[in-house]
Amino acid sequence: MTKQIRFNAFDMNCVAHQSSGMWRHPQDQSWRYKELSYWTELAKLLERGRFDGIFIADVLGTYDVYGGSNEAAIRHGAQVPVNDPILLVSAMAAVTENLGFGITAGTAYEHPYPFARRMSTLDHLTKGRVGWNVVTGYLPSAARNMGHDDQLEHDDRYDVADEYLEVLYKLWEGSWEDDAVIRNRETGVFTDPSKVHEIGHYGKNYTVPGIHLSEPSTQRTPVIYQAGASPRGIQFAAGNAEAIFVAASTKAGLKETVGKIRDALEAAGRDRYSAKIYTLLTIITDETSEKAHAKHQDYLSYASEEGALVFMSGWMGIDLSQYDLDEPIGNVKSNAIQSAVANFQGANEDGGEWKVRDIAKLGAIGGLGPFIVGSPTEVADHLQEWVEDTDVDGFNLAYAITPGTFEDVVEFIIPELQARGAYPTEYVSGTLRNKLHGRGDRLPSEHLGAQYRVGQPVSVGS
Repeated sequence: MTKQIRFNAFDMNCVAHQSSGMWRHPQDQSWRYKELSYWTELAKLLERGRFDGIFIADVLGTYDVYGGSNEAAIRHGAQVPVNDPILLVSAMAAVTENLGFGITAGTAYEHPYPFARRMSTLDHLTKGRVGWNVVTGYLPSAARNMGHDDQLEHDDRYDVADEYLEVLYKLWEGSWEDDAVIRNRETGVFTDPSKVHEIGHYGKNYTVPGIHLSEPSTQRTPVIYQAGASPRGIQFAAGNAEAIFVAASTKAGLKETVGKIRDALEAAGRDRYSAKIYTLLTIITDETSEKAHAKHQDYLSYASEEGALVFMSGWMGIDLSQYDLDEPIGNVKSNAIQSAVANFQGANEDGGEWKVRDIAKLGAIGGLGPFIVGSPTEVADHLQEWVEDTDVDGFNLAYAITPGTFEDVVEFIIPELQARGAYPTEYVSGTLRNKLHGRGDRLPSEHLGAQYRVGQPVSVGS
């Protein structure tokens, strides 16, 4: 059988997301990020294209590594101004029936107790179409504005996240029994108190003795997304993630990353394919190859290479303004996104060293991931080749302009893939978890969070 390809849309509640400078393009509508109509129209478009979901990125801070200041980020609109992603979901869910929503929220600066209620609320309102992208943070500016001198070291942030997830699993899975809410009008009992349990968590970072404030939602635990491909990030993903986002600049790099993740899942006692893996990609297409390449050249005329270096500096934790444009990236230690650095420490597609100039050009459209330019046939060939050669499940699609890039994918690419039997023509029914894995609405028994279910022996603390 032809392997099915999956799509997520990658966006952010800001201007231009990862394609710095593209907000200047006359057809780009990312400036409408403040309008609910932008998000509801986009949601309906993506559902028409049978996308698995829309993955909404977020940062709590500004990109101020480049040049030692946030001035360039502010000047170029590089993810500032940026609004909250969570508040968008209810409106998008109201105009769709199947589209999933992956919400980015960090574990560093919000207590898990109120966050658990916020996600349960959305899972109720969407009838189980919510996922949470777990991030540990990477911007020093976020740490400073939350009262810290700097963020924790990379691996220490994941140690905090481990306990954060433990608290959430206890609240979501272990506090309320499925039949706790009885709504008995005759007796006047809405909820049976004997079936609602305090979680009694007393750990290193968090103390949460009480009950979850929300009754069980459709999924209980939202689908867990994760986007770190460092060794510690993969370890974290192996126990928790059900969908994993990666970014690889070459096919060889992607194949290696996917293999490491599959091996780690198996080592954690889970099936190698228990998490869907999506790689970052931007598609520029049109009816013909000539039109697609002309479109690409048009986009490049608006792209900002300095804006791209602002992003790259933040992601890599390196002030790239200090480097000559022709200097190789070399061996550097990062306390930000380690996989972002690793992407450019190997050979590029031509076998040479990555230089600062290279990543400025690469990142100007679509950020850390590569982009494909071509006709529907050429793009479909490329997508199928990458899926077959790397064992990746699908693509997290960034945009050059919005919604134009997504409109082109829906109009040109998806029909071509469907004609090849390589893309779904209908949604699977049920929750986001069931749509992704076809195994029901709740966490599978082998998932780390399942041990905290009501009736399971639960350890106290971490």
